Amino acid sequence: MEKKEKPHKIQPPADCENCQYFDYDEEYDEYVCTISMDEDDALRIMEHGARVCPYYRYYDEYTMVRKQN
Repeated sequence: MEKKEKPHKIQPPADCENCQYFDYDEEYDEYVCTISMDEDDALRIMEHGARVCPYYRYYDEYTMVRKQN
């Protein structure tokens, strides 16, 4: 059985909690960033927070509802 690579653990600054890639991982029982990023990006984000994250995308759960109307 292939072992799942553990996603990068990032202490969530306020912005990470609103990112569409910040999701709950049942295997690790915690919220993690699901983007597969290199170590340089992960270190930069841990040092400076989400404001420097090139992958940050605001998650708006109502986007699909607006598109359906």
